[in-house]
Amino acid sequence: MYLTSEKKAELFGKYGKSNTDTGSAESQIALFSYRISHLTEHLKSNKKDYNTSRSLKALVGKRRRMLDYLKDRDIERYRAIVKELGLRR
Repeated sequence: MYLTSEKKAELFGKYGKSNTDTGSAESQIALFSYRISHLTEHLKSNKKDYNTSRSLKALVGKRRRMLDYLKDRDIERYRAIVKELGLRR
């Protein structure tokens, strides 16, 4: 599997408060971004995989909603995570 528990702990440690901080918005956004990039690479070689395409669209929507939530609550944390992950907005 592409997303092991070690990779999750690394993402949570880098973007969250600790390795076990799975609930913060920043760590969830980072996890969604990692999964989105993996699914995007998969779809480049498997163009007719419609189930993965649907999952990718759902993940992008989840990340967008999480970013909107963070933007409403704390604009500085929003700007920091967008800059750190290299997202457009």
